[in-house]
Amino acid sequence: MRRRTFLLTPALLAQSRAGEAEPHFPDRLHQFVWRNWELANIERMAAVAGCAPARLLEIGRALGLPEKPRLTADQLRRIYITVIRQNWALLPNGQITELLGWTPEQFTFTLKEDDFLDVKLGAKPSCEPLRYAEPTPEARRRAAQIRSTVREAFGKEWNEPGESPFAFVERMSAPGAVAPPAEPAGVRWDLRHVYSYFALYGDPLVEPEIDPFPDGYLERLRAVGINGVWMQAVLRTLAPAPQFPEFGARGEERLANLRNLVARAARHGMRVFLYINEPRSMPPEFFARRPGMRGAEYRGHYAMCTSIPEVREWISGSLAHVFRAVPELGGVFSITMSENFTHCHSRPRAETCPRCSRRANWQVVGELLEAIRTGVRASSRTAEVIAWDWGWPGEMARRVIPRLPRDTRFQSVSEWSIPIERGGVKSTVGEYSISVVGPGPRATAHWELARKAGVRTLAKTQFNNTWEISAVPYIPVGYLVARHCANLRQAGVSGVQASWTLGGYPSPNLEIAREFYFGKAPTPEDAVAAVARRRYGEEAGPLVAGAWKIFSRAFEMYPYGIAIYTIPTQHGPANLLRETPSGVKGSMILFPQDDYRGWCGHYPPEVVRDQFARMASAWEPGLAVLGKAAALSPAAAEELAVAETCWIHFKSTANQLAFYLLRDGGGSREAMRAIVWDEMALARRQFSIARRHSVIAFEASNHYYYRPLDLAEKILNCRRLLGRLASA
Repeated sequence: MRRRTFLLTPALLAQSRAGEAEPHFPDRLHQFVWRNWELANIERMAAVAGCAPARLLEIGRALGLPEKPRLTADQLRRIYITVIRQNWALLPNGQITELLGWTPEQFTFTLKEDDFLDVKLGAKPSCEPLRYAEPTPEARRRAAQIRSTVREAFGKEWNEPGESPFAFVERMSAPGAVAPPAEPAGVRWDLRHVYSYFALYGDPLVEPEIDPFPDGYLERLRAVGINGVWMQAVLRTLAPAPQFPEFGARGEERLANLRNLVARAARHGMRVFLYINEPRSMPPEFFARRPGMRGAEYRGHYAMCTSIPEVREWISGSLAHVFRAVPELGGVFSITMSENFTHCHSRPRAETCPRCSRRANWQVVGELLEAIRTGVRASSRTAEVIAWDWGWPGEMARRVIPRLPRDTRFQSVSEWSIPIERGGVKSTVGEYSISVVGPGPRATAHWELARKAGVRTLAKTQFNNTWEISAVPYIPVGYLVARHCANLRQAGVSGVQASWTLGGYPSPNLEIAREFYFGKAPTPEDAVAAVARRRYGEEAGPLVAGAWKIFSRAFEMYPYGIAIYTIPTQHGPANLLRETPSGVKGSMILFPQDDYRGWCGHYPPEVVRDQFARMASAWEPGLAVLGKAAALSPAAAEELAVAETCWIHFKSTANQLAFYLLRDGGGSREAMRAIVWDEMALARRQFSIARRHSVIAFEASNHYYYRPLDLAEKILNCRRLLGRLASA
């Protein structure tokens, strides 16, 4: 399922459900303590519950929880999306805001502008305020059962601290660990940029201490061939505007921090790019004094109509101000048919605008692109201005691309529109994919239009991971990456944007892609073999390369065309099993729920179940090969953790589909119990991996999909189900 399609389909949003405790917990208070034990400090939790910290610590001990960790200020600032998600169906928004230590304004801004978090969370369930009450005898009895369960399941490992959350940030930030390699002669792709693996998405320039691109990380990116990084920009937060006095608050502070970042990146041979998705829609009160500027309406907000010259002039003037203040900026890229509600044609609501309802979408988008270019060129003749066809319908592309100025570049998602057949089901790629190797017919046709217009072309790719599975920093399928790069060399593009918010890890995959950036292109096999030996040594390298080949073949079984935004490949065994249908639709990325028919898109659920099971079975032999490599080279330990996580998530997805097909089809309870036992084993195995490796289950725009205690909770969930299935 395409990201844009999901956002335009209200039926797919999660339905409201009254906040209540999961049945494997004694009550909401015990669930609150468990769910936030690794996410918030005890003083803040106690303030929310209205009690002394000692009361909640006592509940933690009763549940058998390990020693309460103390989160640093840095960890607390980085984990807020996980906090919001874990409490979304448990606490009212006011108490979530209090738990975070935020203002209501910060909470509202984050829901709207932090990669449309409000859509990912779905409709807010109705939640009564949580207040501490002395646990009842029954609650104490059930807490003691939970304590006994976790001691039995985890033994000594339960109290081992493991690697702290975000430990990878400190590890990757340390400078001097990687010697920046000299670029070979014959640069083929002069632009190669990614998003930070761990940047804050919403408003990072007001928190310079949460550095999205520390020196050590830039060194590591440079070592794998990257020469640019990008970050989101919301224009109203960066530049003052005479016509909009409310815009630009703290803008000079943000620009000063951006200037410092750009200068520091330049010392590592890196350029910084801004992602422009404008003009952002505004609430009705913004237009009270500007009714003539109000455009189309969508979900209670209105577009700043770009058919009005003053709006385009504001965009141009704001960008001119930014590039004047930060003249060394690398450039901008824009999405104009956007996931955010921006101009009047960015949603199918243009008829609600008295001006744009009479204009073609390509005319509106063409004007917007020219406003962006005009603003950048007013202050910089050399900065890149990149137009991206994300979401453009065919007629728009045919109209807009030939009109692009020669001093801009044009970018297209490489693998979109490739027809495939998996599990006997035909589909077409409509999102990022690594399991399907590009480029496809849409990109090649659009690139040809751009070349005829004298405009250089770029490929939008995902060399590390995709929403097929983003719970790992990279999918260890180097042969697929190498094949894609070889194809792009033949396609004649001038560079790549190698990641969206996911995919910025300095991984073996990016290093494999680097083999194709310069000089004569190697064969895919030679590129993979060279990187494996360089990373893991002469003995272990061939074993790692052999494992990558097994994983690459298995991953081509992925049933592309499923609803990748809701199926639980991101959450794996952390997604709870439901004894009876919940009736709650899955929401984008964050809540798969038990919406298994929704997960499958146009595939029959039985086919998706079987395809994930086959993929997991074909993947598993590679783990044994990789285990031998890890015994020879300690550097391969993380590689093994990543590969094993993929296998566990694929196997768990198959299990969950099998369980729900049995549940709703009146299947054997013994078969259901067998699946529950297997899910418990997978959750237990993944607990150990997540405890040891802080990169697991993290993605920059969604933070942690799960923490180790969520996997332990799955065991509580499964224990209860085993009892229920036995007694039914």
